[in-house]
Amino acid sequence: MFTLQSLSLHNFKNYADFSALFCPAINCIVGANGVGKTNMLDAIYYLSLSKSAFNSHDLHSIRHGEELFAVIGKFELNSKRHQVLCGVQQGQKKILKLDQAPYQKFTDHIGLFPVVLIAPQDHELITEGSEERRKFFDSIISQIDHAYMLQLIQHNHYLKQRNALLKQAKEKGVWDNDLLATYDALLLPLAEQIFERRKAFITQLLPTFLARYQYLTEGAEDVQIQYESDLENPQFKTQFADNLRKDFELQRTTLGVHRDDYAFLLGKHALKKFGSQGQQKSFLIALKLAHFAVIYQQKGIKPILLLDDVFDKLDDKRIAKLLEMVARQDFGQIILTDARPERSKQILQHITVEKQFIELF
Repeated sequence: MFTLQSLSLHNFKNYADFSALFCPAINCIVGANGVGKTNMLDAIYYLSLSKSAFNSHDLHSIRHGEELFAVIGKFELNSKRHQVLCGVQQGQKKILKLDQAPYQKFTDHIGLFPVVLIAPQDHELITEGSEERRKFFDSIISQIDHAYMLQLIQHNHYLKQRNALLKQAKEKGVWDNDLLATYDALLLPLAEQIFERRKAFITQLLPTFLARYQYLTEGAEDVQIQYESDLENPQFKTQFADNLRKDFELQRTTLGVHRDDYAFLLGKHALKKFGSQGQQKSFLIALKLAHFAVIYQQKGIKPILLLDDVFDKLDDKRIAKLLEMVARQDFGQIILTDARPERSKQILQHITVEKQFIELF
């Protein structure tokens, strides 16, 4: 059993000082728009992944006019209690501690206290570019495969160095072939490993995703996720070498796994262009539920499920299907938000598991 028992916030976003206790089943955070419901979920996300789900810069999570924030969570995992602290201060390095002991590498923390967040912003996975989709799938794989996470970090480091060398070469009008070859020798094996792991992961995820989608839509239509990569070309290494002149002119590496994408398809067509709002919502929920299932399968613990404003964004049919899964206790601890307390109480009244309502003002 894996649960969040308590949460304490200090100068985190709109919170000066706040604390809450959670029950092991369903926790519904209610209150008007703007009181900080989503911010509370983001604080929990910080404790799991050491970063915000919504802000790219940690300093944006510090309460206006303050110098630092601290988020503290107390978890129970397999009958043992743990405390996680994440803190950010202007001008200082971020702090992440487990049971009072600071991490030397934040990567050692990823995957220990997993969460899955379903939020309105998930729609960006469909509407935005390939980087959003890569980040999403890389985040899942990193939670279950520490070696992959380290390979990805190394690859991105060498890629950055190679791009800096190309830019410098363009500015000077010449390049150092030997130094570039050194980076290529480090970069290409890592790219191949990342490609193979991503390809294997999609093969693993796809049956679970399709099953969740069919359940939510009652088999309404055919959907698919296709992994797309330059490395699918058997002659990739040759093509990579032949692309050097283009890389030099553009001052960046134009082929590789950093350009990978995941095509979301409805039938044989792009979900983004041809999917209705309902189809896109069902696709995203199925994707997040598959994320949940893969973490559970690989780690043997059910992630905490964070549901942001789902009752307002889903129609009655999809809410009913989701609640059927809750009633079967397919999930572990659930923490959800709703701006309308009476609605959430009515929707949840027939669910027999333990429930708690936390009202914010």
